[in-house]
Amino acid sequence: MYSEEQLYSIALRECNLIGDINFIKLVRTFGSAKEVWENAKKEYSKVDGIGKKIVSDIGNPIYLEFAENELKFCENNKIQIRLRHLNELPHLLNECDDAPAILYQRGNFDDSLETLSIVGTRNMSLYGKQFIQDFFEETRTNNYISVSGLALGVDKEVHEQSIQNQIPTVAVLAHGFHLLYPAKNKKLSEKIIENNGTLFTEFNSSRKPDRENFIQRNRIVAGISPATIVVETAFGGGSISTATFANNYNREVFALPGKITDKYSQGCNHLIFQHKATAISTIKNLIDLLDFNKPQEKTGELFQHIEESIQLTENQRLIYNSITENPQITLDDLVQKISLPSHKILPVILELELLGRVKSYSGRQFVAI
Repeated sequence: MYSEEQLYSIALRECNLIGDINFIKLVRTFGSAKEVWENAKKEYSKVDGIGKKIVSDIGNPIYLEFAENELKFCENNKIQIRLRHLNELPHLLNECDDAPAILYQRGNFDDSLETLSIVGTRNMSLYGKQFIQDFFEETRTNNYISVSGLALGVDKEVHEQSIQNQIPTVAVLAHGFHLLYPAKNKKLSEKIIENNGTLFTEFNSSRKPDRENFIQRNRIVAGISPATIVVETAFGGGSISTATFANNYNREVFALPGKITDKYSQGCNHLIFQHKATAISTIKNLIDLLDFNKPQEKTGELFQHIEESIQLTENQRLIYNSITENPQITLDDLVQKISLPSHKILPVILELELLGRVKSYSGRQFVAI
């Protein structure tokens, strides 16, 4: 069932100082994990940036024995093993420079379907919950896969709403498959698999849900999808790291704005203010921006679409018209065109984003909607 290359890949990845980036450097130079295992210790100079200390653990029989036991564990628990250097990862994740060398999988994953990552706080409010429920109700006829982290709060709601609306869902774990954290979501994890969903983890069965693993896990959540939605998060919440990874991968990020006095909206508002996320004004507008196929039947929205009745202020109209006439205009060019300083333009652009009139891109570029 399992290959020799999987065996040597697990052994190699278990070596000290062989992280995902060093792993991929080595296998691309030597051709396979087995060749790395057998030759890298004496021929490491072939690889740029790899020194004697990095390869010192390679070839240690302890790690090969560990890999043999890991393969037995995977076989007993019906776990698939995907190797990055064989292009077996989900295609978008495979594009990320720091993608995991090994990805363990339970359940089914259809890589031909578009994925959408949705994340947020464990302390979800009724506002966040209502948004998630309405979003899934509105998109239930679309063909896509939702992705989240199987935590409590927003993650749990995303997975449950996916199952309820018959949308496949992916849960990315921060530990090995020998346990399920949090234990409260064990039944939910089983339902995900029963409903044509997937559990992914880069961690083998020796790895516990240590604190640092959750940040590491978040890069997979961000990397596996072309877009990430941040529902609710505080300053410094884990979802901020997911949004940061998504920005670094040049993926779209959307954030649900809220009251500035609400702790778990402050992180979303800050992402929008820093132009690291596009503000969600209506669910209809969000679906248009995600480029989903139109649903067969229309349902109600969390926010009514009132664009036509909105009267722009003089500054809003000036900036909006300039952006309309010059798609992808940068902030610097906008400053020159309308003769207003950037500190006066940026708050107006934020207002236009909240109204669903403007979308911002990386590099402080703007497009009218």
